[in-house]
Amino acid sequence: MDILVTGVAGFIGNAVALELLKRGDRVIGLDNLNDYYDVNLKKARLERLNSFTASDQFVFRKIDLVNRAGVNQLFTDFPPQRVIHLAAQAGVRYSIENPLAYIDSNIVGFIHILEACRHHQIEHLVYASTSSVYGANKKLPFSVHDNVDHPLSLYAATKKANELMAHTYSYLYDLPTTGLRFFTVYGPWGRPDMALFKFTKAILNNEPLPVFNYGKHRRDFTYIDDIVEGVLRVLDRPATPNPSWNGESPDPATSLAPWRVYNIGAHRPVELLRYIELLETYLGKKAQLNLLPLQPGDVPDTYADVVALKEETGYEPTTPVEVGVQRFVEWYCDFYRICL
Repeated sequence: MDILVTGVAGFIGNAVALELLKRGDRVIGLDNLNDYYDVNLKKARLERLNSFTASDQFVFRKIDLVNRAGVNQLFTDFPPQRVIHLAAQAGVRYSIENPLAYIDSNIVGFIHILEACRHHQIEHLVYASTSSVYGANKKLPFSVHDNVDHPLSLYAATKKANELMAHTYSYLYDLPTTGLRFFTVYGPWGRPDMALFKFTKAILNNEPLPVFNYGKHRRDFTYIDDIVEGVLRVLDRPATPNPSWNGESPDPATSLAPWRVYNIGAHRPVELLRYIELLETYLGKKAQLNLLPLQPGDVPDTYADVVALKEETGYEPTTPVEVGVQRFVEWYCDFYRICL
């Protein structure tokens, strides 16, 4: 198939695109290569895909999602059959500092993608949501069948808005859409603004680690390979209407429209201090901990109920955090040429 992947220079988008290319799909990649974090890392990720350019299997265009004409032209020049929309302004804490960046990318950019999908008869739109939509919810594990109307950050609010916007297009235009609520994705080629990157750098530089909530956070850390498997399984199964959906007791995860949302996580929450212990083991150095209170916008625990995704696609995460963290450390030391 011809598949458009937005955010193709990003952590998840790049890994998904690589797997699509390996299985023989043609990938049209979009990214604006912004400087939210190290652009050189984004360019290095793109280099992983360039070995496929000889056969024109991979096409890349530098376009910002807010550029409606540019997005439309891409759909015209390289018509995709399906779209994996992973481009977004990420980060809970940064959304407090720079809220307008999230409106531009996550709201305006998303409507441009929806409109392009509508007018180009896209077979299936798969897009990134986030575990942050669960916000103030306390019941664990987080279930897609629970209400998520109390986000604690603008980032989470924009992703909840994406789910609602997608539902409208599924209902009005019969566009199959599936939202994936990612749970703390980590692994090689990851994002420098995430905890694993920051902690590794701090430990190697003998700097104190800022550990929020006094290290008592529990996160459903999900290894990148498990995420990619889930994304592709969902892509290959376009959303369909739920014939048993009832408006008197509406299920938040399904609809009479061809619309779905799924959690995609490891279903194995790990305390942050355990995560740090693993880094200490694989780096061979002790961490200096600076224990701090819970930050605004953060939630104490995340824990994914992935029953729906397993039942409907066969998704089964297999990578324990002990293996995933070790693979990350090996990649980090190789990529940055740091000798342990």
